[in-house]
Amino acid sequence: MDELRTSSDVLFVLLGGIMVLAMHAGFAFLELGTVRKKNQVNALVKIISDLAVSTLAYFFIGYSIAYGVSFFVGAEQLAQKNGYDLVKFFFLMTFAAAIPAIVSGGIAERAKFNPQLAATFLLVGFVYPFFEGIAWNNHFGIQEGLKNTFGAGFHDFAGSVVVHAVGGWIALAAVLLLGARTGRYSKDGRISAHPPSSIPFLALGAWILTVGWFGFNVMSAQSIGGISGLVAVNSLMAMVGGTLVALWLGKNDPGFVHNGPLAGLVAVCAGSDLMHPVGALIVGGVAGALFVFMFTLTQNRWKIDDVLGVWPLHGLCGAWGGIAAGIFGAKALGGVGGVSFMSQLIGTLLGVLIALAGGFIVYGVLKKLIGIRLDAEQEFDGADLSIHKISSSPERESGR
Repeated sequence: MDELRTSSDVLFVLLGGIMVLAMHAGFAFLELGTVRKKNQVNALVKIISDLAVSTLAYFFIGYSIAYGVSFFVGAEQLAQKNGYDLVKFFFLMTFAAAIPAIVSGGIAERAKFNPQLAATFLLVGFVYPFFEGIAWNNHFGIQEGLKNTFGAGFHDFAGSVVVHAVGGWIALAAVLLLGARTGRYSKDGRISAHPPSSIPFLALGAWILTVGWFGFNVMSAQSIGGISGLVAVNSLMAMVGGTLVALWLGKNDPGFVHNGPLAGLVAVCAGSDLMHPVGALIVGGVAGALFVFMFTLTQNRWKIDDVLGVWPLHGLCGAWGGIAAGIFGAKALGGVGGVSFMSQLIGTLLGVLIALAGGFIVYGVLKKLIGIRLDAEQEFDGADLSIHKISSSPERESGR
């Protein structure tokens, strides 16, 4: 009976890993539809390459830093419990690989390919698992300290802060160090519009991410006995709240409409196992508004060229989600309880601080040592990856 239960858990977590792995196709198509046509192939190559590098970094280094588990043992030992430890690694690796996938959207169209792969290895191998170990494996006694002081530790059920806020704030550091795309902002204050190249691809990416997110959130229970329909319905309600508010405030703009559900889902991850569905609806709605307002502000007023708006979407909405779990998870607002607002605030700020510092260190060192930005001619040609002539237009190849 115990073996049967373990086998069920293995299948449960494996299916979750597959669903989150599929979300990386969503990241790819979301970026594909947003960047200019000359950089579409580059976006596809970059996402799958980052995934491969992330797997190696997390397998050999990151997972051990976060959980103290090494895979340098015999296959017989790895196969114990039906290989549950291996599928757990697979599931959590897909979370870790989301970090460079998030960053990719912010730095698109002007970042060098090989330095980005190096950054991916460092981020997934060292920066991300450092905070992951604090939040999800009680490293350094921080969780215990929060529990003793405020009555509850930092709660992040499915990664609003651990994955999304960390990825978004790392991306902000990368974007600031990289600078805006050539011609995006003129000296006289004018902004050159770079509209999405394909709304259907953008929408497809958003839909793939949305569907996969139910594996991201629900399967974060990591055992079939811990599965909760509350997580599923809260994810749905937050998605709906983010969509409708982004539709309203974004004035039916398809870019805002399709990022709205993602904003809601980012925000609900942390407290999806705690909130009442009405609370999740509100959390998602606030996230949708936050994305529309902050994307517009960063692009038009602050002139931060974050191509897909990953800092507002993941960085800010993820941080909001971490704090919101301490508000709407409380019994006074219909939640399950067992959370502390102060612990959520401190844990969220710690995640932001580690991500921002890690992002500036990794990209700052790479910028100084080997450079992280394409030269003007490469950027003009769309040679984001220097992948021969594959991304050149037919007109350019024929000399027209």
